[in-house]
Amino acid sequence: MRFKYRKLVLDDLARHGIIPAEDTPPDLIRDYLNGLYLFEIRSLRARMKAGEIKKEDYAGHVSQLRDRYPLLGLPMTLWIEES
Repeated sequence: MRFKYRKLVLDDLARHGIIPAEDTPPDLIRDYLNGLYLFEIRSLRARMKAGEIKKEDYAGHVSQLRDRYPLLGLPMTLWIEES
């Protein structure tokens, strides 16, 4: 099956180093992107526990991280163009 990803989706994925092929299913890409987000959020939490980030600043860091992953809040049906 072929998928035609929207340009904005491809641009956002490329910022994370993800360049899907036309036959790469959106759910596979979303799972991978979510894995990257989870890795970063866990690293952020570990940095807070290690004292590198103040506890009162943690929420701001999480918010900034979430802003870098807007596709995770977008339904996958909007990732591809209708044929």
